[in-house]
Amino acid sequence: MTDKPSVIFVCVHNAGRSQMGAAYAQHLSRGAVEVRSAGSAPADAINPAVREAMLEEGIDISHEKPKILTGEAVEASDVVITMGCGDACPFYPGKTYLDWKLDDPAGQGVDSVRPIRDDIRRRITELLTELGVEVHPTPAEVA
Repeated sequence: MTDKPSVIFVCVHNAGRSQMGAAYAQHLSRGAVEVRSAGSAPADAINPAVREAMLEEGIDISHEKPKILTGEAVEASDVVITMGCGDACPFYPGKTYLDWKLDDPAGQGVDSVRPIRDDIRRRITELLTELGVEVHPTPAEVA
């Protein structure tokens, strides 16, 4: 790994789980991790319930757009975290691959998204610790 670890979060639509993972990794590491997210079949927009759940944490992801997964993005990452994208993820030797089994927030309300969000946050906290990166509070915790 380089001095600054890089992580890509991948799910099918890049509208929910991978966006939450990327947002938490960016905010909890305060930029100490290079973060990407992508989807094998990107949606047109971020899931509104996911956007609302993240706003409760003080993290605004409304400016994010779902992006297509590319081999270059995976190749440029040290850690590849998949969240239900299955075989759509390209495999490159020398990368660390983690497959997180998480419920899909698609079509669910914010009450159903919160436990998924909280699970992702717990996993991101563990990941950052494993990478040797200090974990900082969310903007909501600071306020």
